Amino acid sequence: MERVQFADEARVSMGRQVARREQTHHSSLSSMLTRENIALSVRVRNWQQAVRKAGRLLVGSAGAEPRYVDAMIEMVKEIGPYIVIAPGVALPHARPEDGVLQPCMSLVTLKPPVNFGNENNDPVSLIVAFGATESDGHLEALRDLARLLENEERLARLKCATTVDDVLEVINGTGR
Repeated sequence: MERVQFADEARVSMGRQVARREQTHHSSLSSMLTRENIALSVRVRNWQQAVRKAGRLLVGSAGAEPRYVDAMIEMVKEIGPYIVIAPGVALPHARPEDGVLQPCMSLVTLKPPVNFGNENNDPVSLIVAFGATESDGHLEALRDLARLLENEERLARLKCATTVDDVLEVINGTGR
């Protein structure tokens, strides 16, 4: 009888640990992408304006200095449109020493989409900019983002979101 009770208690304890781990993991992306860091249906003329808009959200949330926005644009000019990571999705960023003040992330949808010069994945309609204060401090949020972007339904919902609440529902895994 004691073994059964011990096994049940162990199972409950493990379940709590897993739930805590999932809750912590789940909150990473949602804690970085807040209502204030989301802009929808933004009209821009080119990819530089798109990156600037996403970067201004990072600056506005005290996550980065204004020079970080310029550094994100310079990275693309130097290396090319490597930030366009999937069809319609760009992930602009620069080095921590380029002006990141704290881990930060912003999300911008573009209407209409714009070309970044990546023939395989243009045009871009979804931008998720981020800044990290250390080389791996942002990895959990990026893992969460990658899982979200791999899900075609959730990605489509993000791209066509009309309200910030719609975006937050997708990020938090709630809603439809």
